[in-house]
Amino acid sequence: SDLVPIFFSLWPRILALLAAILLFTGLDDFVPFVICLWASVRRRKPAIESSLGDFLKEERRMAIFVPCWKESAVIANMIRYNLAGICYHNFDFFLGVYPNDEATTEVAAQLADTFRNVHVAACPHPGPTSKADCLNWIYQRMTLFEDQHGIRFDTVVLHDAEDIIHPEALAVINRERVHYAMIQVPVLPLATPLRDFTHGVYCDEFAEFQTIDMPARQISKSFIPSNGVGTGFSREILNRLAAERGNRIFDPASLTEDYETGVSVHKLGYSQLFAPLVRGAKGFIATREYFPRTVRSAIRQRTRWVTGIALQCWERSGWRGSWRTRYWFWRDRKGLIANPLTLLTNILFTAGVVDWFQSVAMHRPWAFAVLNPKIVALCWMTLSLQCFRLTVRTFCAVRVFGVRFALGVPLRSLHANFVNCFASLGAIWSYSVARLHRRPLVWLKTEHDYPSRDALLLHRRELADVLVRSGYVSEEKLQQAQERMIPGADLGDFLLTHRIISDDDLCKAISLQSGLPAGRIDPQSVKPRVMRTLPVHIEKRFGVLPFNVQAGRLLIAGSRVPSSSAFEELKNFTRLPVEFQLVTKQNYEELRQLL
Repeated sequence: SDLVPIFFSLWPRILALLAAILLFTGLDDFVPFVICLWASVRRRKPAIESSLGDFLKEERRMAIFVPCWKESAVIANMIRYNLAGICYHNFDFFLGVYPNDEATTEVAAQLADTFRNVHVAACPHPGPTSKADCLNWIYQRMTLFEDQHGIRFDTVVLHDAEDIIHPEALAVINRERVHYAMIQVPVLPLATPLRDFTHGVYCDEFAEFQTIDMPARQISKSFIPSNGVGTGFSREILNRLAAERGNRIFDPASLTEDYETGVSVHKLGYSQLFAPLVRGAKGFIATREYFPRTVRSAIRQRTRWVTGIALQCWERSGWRGSWRTRYWFWRDRKGLIANPLTLLTNILFTAGVVDWFQSVAMHRPWAFAVLNPKIVALCWMTLSLQCFRLTVRTFCAVRVFGVRFALGVPLRSLHANFVNCFASLGAIWSYSVARLHRRPLVWLKTEHDYPSRDALLLHRRELADVLVRSGYVSEEKLQQAQERMIPGADLGDFLLTHRIISDDDLCKAISLQSGLPAGRIDPQSVKPRVMRTLPVHIEKRFGVLPFNVQAGRLLIAGSRVPSSSAFEELKNFTRLPVEFQLVTKQNYEELRQLL
């Protein structure tokens, strides 16, 4: 083709231009690291030193907002597991639902009936709208709840329906609210197998972002963007935004209302904090969740992020603010150019390597060779910066996810370039089309998954802690009971035998601790053929009984939570997915009589 000779005649200039741009962006990527290093040397890095016991003093009343659309499959697990894990008393969940999402509304209503600090906040119009719109209506429902019950929430915390809230996260927000009006708790993806290559990209990037970029924003006194989850706002902020914006605290037209809210809070002069990523009693104090695991879903989500953060916020906020603010605006928006160029560079690098091997094998000159020493030096500088950046990201991944996982950082960085490039191109395309035809930008919802029971064991509280904190047993009575127990005895059985706790309250406490649903099963509604679904010896070994087949699932019941190995063994006796429900001991004995 005639284009090939033209390309190679222009190749030195193309290479010089690409190397110069990549050198500039590479030096820019070096800045957050230098800021953190400088602060570390001067010992200005914020640290969390208080014990958990200190956190629990003078608890502020908090409202946790959870907007929901088509979340019936995950919201129940989210509420149960977090109620079981959070080491904080004074909080309530408000679940935002839509009238045309009956499944989610029904699950939310059941949760509200079961737990006294869970409330349904119904939006008045059909969904889906934007997350911001749902949050606005949750806020209105919260104010009505305050008027009806004569209370006032001091702090509002945002979360999604797939979040695992760290046991100490609310305590951190509670402590830092003394000095800050907005607190952002770190966000980290849950660890997944190495084969989940796309999800691994999120792990790498978030490990670096939460370790370096977010602290650098804090140190440089720029704005702290909300991550959309794990963000605590003072009521003063929300009341002011509600008054100034006609009760539309979060802009319904914004694709990234969390980011823009962080910008607005900073602009209004309120103090912001990114809580440092530190280890607590149960791992890093961070909100954990699953992110997209397929390339298509990752590009879809990141297209929304780039459109909202880089383009829509640019349109709304421009480059106004201090030089610090403008610099971080640049950092957040430069991906529009850098991401496509990075992928182009990767392609050219790969082509150059392949051609070099061919040139060696065929004893011919390397087609991509450049003799200009300045361009060669520029390329070496760019390569050195890229290697340094990968080294920093690898160390961040080692810190959060371990050495074995971090070994894949170089390969996943190439995959990240592909995903980010197409997300940036998609954002530019969708934004341009919307503006050309004067149409509003469309909010793209991310599908959510909730972790399995095994993945959540780290956040579980002990049964004794749940009993005391939930008010089922006083601390004094529990201590007396533990002194009388023989070593190895079951706490629940001892309390029940000595009538320190009722059968029903013990069942509810175990439900809170395990995050599993609990309820009574009417023996008359159980069909004999369902009881024969599993062998009789299963009941004797694991203390579980089948009681129903529903929506292609085998429902089993027990008065105690079976082990993970029990669930694995049950798979040998049925092809149906197994779902467990807790019942009281009395109810379980009633079911056993059917055998």
